[in-house]
Amino acid sequence: MRNTWSVSIGRALFVAAPLAFSACLSIAQQNIKPAPDRALDLTVVKPETAGFSSERLERLHALMQQTVDQKQIAGIVTILARHGKIIDYRTYGYRDLAGGAPMTKDVIFRDFSMTKPVTGVAMMILYEQGKWLPSDPIAKFIPEFAHLKVYKGVDTSGNMILTDPDHPPTMRELMTHTAGLTYGFFGDTPVDKMYRDQNLLASANLQDFIEKLAKIPLLYQPGQGWTYSMSMDIQGYIVEKLSGKSLPDFMSDNIYTPLGMRDAGFYVPADKRGRFSVLYLCGPNGELIADPAANRGAGDYDVQPPMPSGGGGMISTAEDYYRFATMLLNGGELDGKRILSPATVKLMTSNHVPSELLTGKFGIGSQMLRPGFGYGYDCAVIFNPLEANLPDGKGEFFWDGAAGTWFWVDPTNDIVFIGMIQRMLGPASPPLEYESRAVVYGALVDPSK
Repeated sequence: MRNTWSVSIGRALFVAAPLAFSACLSIAQQNIKPAPDRALDLTVVKPETAGFSSERLERLHALMQQTVDQKQIAGIVTILARHGKIIDYRTYGYRDLAGGAPMTKDVIFRDFSMTKPVTGVAMMILYEQGKWLPSDPIAKFIPEFAHLKVYKGVDTSGNMILTDPDHPPTMRELMTHTAGLTYGFFGDTPVDKMYRDQNLLASANLQDFIEKLAKIPLLYQPGQGWTYSMSMDIQGYIVEKLSGKSLPDFMSDNIYTPLGMRDAGFYVPADKRGRFSVLYLCGPNGELIADPAANRGAGDYDVQPPMPSGGGGMISTAEDYYRFATMLLNGGELDGKRILSPATVKLMTSNHVPSELLTGKFGIGSQMLRPGFGYGYDCAVIFNPLEANLPDGKGEFFWDGAAGTWFWVDPTNDIVFIGMIQRMLGPASPPLEYESRAVVYGALVDPSK
């Protein structure tokens, strides 16, 4: 059966634009510390024990509840933790408005683009095994990409002008959205049209996806721009090729199972369907309506997809993603299970986009590359918060998804935040990701504690 991500990717990505580019902030070396003795404890402790004001955190609760009361969002789960202690873990509203089912902590969400950092970790596991280097050409692992051309405009007859790449696109460029690839849903160039015509994310499988993509030219010279793209879906193919396992199986064996991410995966089994959140769209008058392309059982994440999307196919609970994010904050370890080394986490979560691209010209929606705000390997990076005009700590990294899920990891202040909703994003969506940052940092009154 079909996966909702593949069936409705065009709409999903379009409405995701305001959030789709938030994810990874460059981490100074001293901020990545292994924490082998920090066991994950889901007990909620008093905020004051971790430097937060209980009174000021009521602003977070009021903000979330307001969006539910105003029927902008059906339901929300949030987790806020500092120093490995959860200081706020709440639910708001409903999993299913029509049925009146309340939101609960074990509700399963569509992660959409929050899949990307998990795919990044899968790639970094293989990096630690010596399977690839950032300087490697992508074609080393995908021979079909050996003869890619680059789009250079159109002639007087409207035909595409193609040229050779200045250099073969590299793995570093693939990991940072700078290889010259695109998604096809945000632009209107002949290259974007080719992506749409090929319906790439509805391919029969990842091999079919790669063979179609290899026939489409790059949008620009590698390294000369930044475009949100299908790079992470290509990485999913590379994970399969280098590991000999399917992407879901590799993630399960190397990430989900060791981290205790019990509900994470690429489909929702029959015995868990009752915990699957309804997906909502914004109706013509601003009202929430259940997405008619989802929420119907058959076809909606009901089986393992034939083409698992490393860019947006994952599902999880808030707690699942909290475990993943805490592992990264801990320098690659959780509950005695090491996924990556601290040095590899630092490499993944540091800015790798050259300064000449950090001008505000490139980005997606409200997330713009600019001084202080860059991109690492499969996640966005705030390496200078003041320059980026943000209250977050230096080295914060983050990402979000088309249905409104968001997370951030702040190694300077030792904070993890998870926010889970299920409303396809658009211009009228409340900017909860950035509003939540403002109220969370406004409640951190004693950072030294």
